[in-house]
Amino acid sequence: MNANAGVDMKLEIVVIPVADVDRAKRFYGDLGWRLDADYPSDDGYFRVIQFTPPGSGCSVIFGKNVTAAAPGSAQGLYLIVSDIEAARQELLDRGVAISEVFHDAAGVYAGSDEPYLFGRVRIGGIDPARSSYRSFASFQDPDGNGWLFQEITQRLPGRVEAATTFHSPQDLAAALRRAGAAHGEHEKRTGGKHDENWPDWYAEYIVREQAGEELPL
Repeated sequence: MNANAGVDMKLEIVVIPVADVDRAKRFYGDLGWRLDADYPSDDGYFRVIQFTPPGSGCSVIFGKNVTAAAPGSAQGLYLIVSDIEAARQELLDRGVAISEVFHDAAGVYAGSDEPYLFGRVRIGGIDPARSSYRSFASFQDPDGNGWLFQEITQRLPGRVEAATTFHSPQDLAAALRRAGAAHGEHEKRTGGKHDENWPDWYAEYIVREQAGEELPL
């Protein structure tokens, strides 16, 4: 933690406004998200439902009389994934409508497309360089609350704590594949000899990648 920081402030809940609570509960359950709570009051005045996406430290809450916001007004809710094609396919397999994967037009902020982090122009397909942060896919819940997948495989410097963690076997496997590909290039640069210390090289690569540091060559 930054030595100049004060008390930790961890974002844990995002409230999303819905019109039909049971419909929203079915939708988010069908996404494969974990149902944490469904608490109605005895008098029927309010009801609180909480779901948590796989691997997420932050949950969503919706229900009856939990927010004054208009249903469908929550937009730009980002779900970070390590493999956007696999994440998109999982939603399709679950019967959820989702856009094609798209990337940005190098920061064009005037256009007819729905706005997102990098502008208002969406170019079809994964970012040509497969750069971290640059590939997206969008979907909505039945009320129109807007979600986006964003693919991140290497964090910018300073964006994570020193600890290296993985939230699923798939995330760890993806990190190992990236380390393996990079290590193959490393062996080519060193004359093609087998590197007996490849576990150390893999470990350093993965830790640096998560921390957003310069990667080993």
